[in-house]
Amino acid sequence: MASRNEGDRVVALSLQLSQAHEELLRRLHEIRSHLGRRRLDDDVLLTHCLAFCAALTSHHEGEDEGLFAELVRARPDLAPTIEKLVEDHGFISSILSRVGELADRAVGSQGPALEAIGGELDGLAAIMESHFGYEERAIGQALDDGGVLEGG
Repeated sequence: MASRNEGDRVVALSLQLSQAHEELLRRLHEIRSHLGRRRLDDDVLLTHCLAFCAALTSHHEGEDEGLFAELVRARPDLAPTIEKLVEDHGFISSILSRVGELADRAVGSQGPALEAIGGELDGLAAIMESHFGYEERAIGQALDDGGVLEGG
């Protein structure tokens, strides 16, 4: 039987995961909505893109090395789901690399360079929304089942 503290921890983890996803999506949409509206001679685009890319990469590394590893230890039946999520993280990482390269080249430019970044950001947003939704359903269900994370 799961203790109350363990149950509170699981609820907190589930909520924290959802809130982190919401914040990452908010930041991405903010960058996308400001694309082309600001002067880029002050490296605003590059700074925001690199900060966002670092935040998303850190989030995914934390999941891969922390939450997901702990889930697989507690629930080996989740291994295929976790493998899919980690695979998604690799795919998203390659998009983040392209966004960073495009942002670096686009500093001080307009037109096609910004359109290319916009296209990548639109694709990234769609993938992130789908990935986050799947992750929250799959991981949320495991967390909701209780008893997943031992040792409080």
